[in-house]
Amino acid sequence: MTSSTTTAPSAGILSRPYLVTTLGTTALVFLTAFESLAVTTVMPVVSADLGGRGEYATAFAATLAASVLGMVVAGGWADRRGPGRPLLAAIAVFAAGLLAAALAPTMGFFVAARFLQGLGAGGINVTLYVVVALVFPPALRPAVFGAFASAWVLPSLVGPFLAALVAQALGWPWVFSGVLLLVLLASAAVLPALLRVPPSAAAAGPSPRRRFVAAAGVAGAVVVLSSAGSAGPWRWVAAAAALAVLVVAVRPLLPPGSLTAQPGLPATVALRGLLAAAFFSTEVYLPLMLHERFGLELWLAGATLTAAAVAWASGAAVQGRLGHRLPHARAVRTGSALLLAGVAAQAVVAAVSPGAVVAGTACALGWFVAGAGMGLAYPRTTVLVLEQSPAGTEGAGSAALTISDATGGGTATALTGLAFGALGAVSAWAGFAGTLPLCAGVAVLALLTARRVSQGTHRRDTAVS
Repeated sequence: MTSSTTTAPSAGILSRPYLVTTLGTTALVFLTAFESLAVTTVMPVVSADLGGRGEYATAFAATLAASVLGMVVAGGWADRRGPGRPLLAAIAVFAAGLLAAALAPTMGFFVAARFLQGLGAGGINVTLYVVVALVFPPALRPAVFGAFASAWVLPSLVGPFLAALVAQALGWPWVFSGVLLLVLLASAAVLPALLRVPPSAAAAGPSPRRRFVAAAGVAGAVVVLSSAGSAGPWRWVAAAAALAVLVVAVRPLLPPGSLTAQPGLPATVALRGLLAAAFFSTEVYLPLMLHERFGLELWLAGATLTAAAVAWASGAAVQGRLGHRLPHARAVRTGSALLLAGVAAQAVVAAVSPGAVVAGTACALGWFVAGAGMGLAYPRTTVLVLEQSPAGTEGAGSAALTISDATGGGTATALTGLAFGALGAVSAWAGFAGTLPLCAGVAVLALLTARRVSQGTHRRDTAVS
């Protein structure tokens, strides 16, 4: 394996020096994409089978919370020793979580399995970013991220449908078993090459114990927040305490000024968290609403996820091709506005409660718009942070971005889950009609924050596909 500092940048990502790394990293993105879409699709069946409707949101929030731990550990490890071994460890933990989910006898056990999946997925994500930073020269990084975006297309087309089909024909545990087999096969093919990726210039850096403690605090706070609904009359006290711990714990993991979205890099990191918060806290309820509230078949409910994922990949490809013609600031603002429109459409459907055909069509179209917005804005936040990360700290910079991503998504999912549980006790209509407008409110915050993201930096790569 040849590092990006010694290989001619004119070579393509499928040329001999980069071919195995490109195929391997893209395969891992493909599998994590498939798993994410499959789980979201079959969760209504899983929660009904295991009797865990009250822990529906926790199954998602716990995964995102655990990913923060995985990101911090893997990011620091990758900066010190190179990304190969932390990637191997992350894949092993992710595989263990898949196996545990397939064997889960109760919803509590399933949530714990999802926590393991989050640990592994967080480590995989951040180490893949480090691989890109260390192996590929700046001129090739847009093409690599374009391949990553393309790796979402096939899972988005077949993932929800295939997951629903397997769940109905064989049972939902086979969804996790199938993904596990694919992960093992892909890992065996690509890890020998990835283990040869060199360490970064920060190999002598100290062990990030304080960051680990902070990340553990974030993960614990999000899990407590997501399960506060079971605390009875003390639910709001528990939620307030968890939020306080979360704010204190996440602060040292992000660039100074991120929590108040100070202009520049802090606002970019904050925006990433708000984008994830608005999108994912909405998406987890769409299959449930369409399947149970409007009576759509599970595969039809999952088609809404397909629409968004295809639009996301298409939006990412479009902004990548536009390059300098679409400035960073305009990309994130336009994308945030489209996201708000898409989330607002789901809130309107939930409140108006039209017929099944109208509801399914409106949700799919609205979520397509939201996905296009994420495709425009999401990749540009990645490029901005990579541009501003000093050499040798790509792992820490990538970890900060993805920590904001996971913390935002996990916190919003936990809070909306708390609201969904309280309002759903009143009526099924109130659960969705009261929760989805909260998601739209988060999208408003994302749009306001996008206006504080500065156009560019002094570094050289400017667009990502």
